[in-house]
Amino acid sequence: MALSLTVNGEQWSLDIEGDTPLLWVLRDELGLKGTKFGCGVGLCGACTVHLNGQPVRSCSTPVEMAVGGEVTTIEGLAEEGQLHALQKAWIAEGVPQCGYCQSGQIMSAAHLLATNSAPARNDIVAAMTGNLCRCGTYSRIIAAVESVAGNSLAYDASGTGEGN
Repeated sequence: MALSLTVNGEQWSLDIEGDTPLLWVLRDELGLKGTKFGCGVGLCGACTVHLNGQPVRSCSTPVEMAVGGEVTTIEGLAEEGQLHALQKAWIAEGVPQCGYCQSGQIMSAAHLLATNSAPARNDIVAAMTGNLCRCGTYSRIIAAVESVAGNSLAYDASGTGEGN
């Protein structure tokens, strides 16, 4: 079946079954390896991407659900060779240990900040619930999100920190 997808602003035409999980299309067909397979049933959050600006678990989202929409992966957050503000904060706070869950964590955090530029700590914790980290770096994840949210410039969805 021929499907047309927009991923990270790029148009793709693929001959693939509509019920194929979006995760496998991203990784195996498009070569975007940043989105990880964790549990396969949408419970761990490692595979989180944005579909039309909303976080979805790509392991349990059929690719046909993305047709006509815009998919953004962790690779799509960085623009023009510049890391997204959250990616920079992740590095500054030393968040990753094994790093396996981090792309999903960052995608959830990016959605939070795109919808709430000044979240309280409990908003951050609530938004990150469902993204599991075996290494237990939750306090550093929260600190990284707070550091971006606490930036004196208003957060913009592009992550450049240039404000609105």
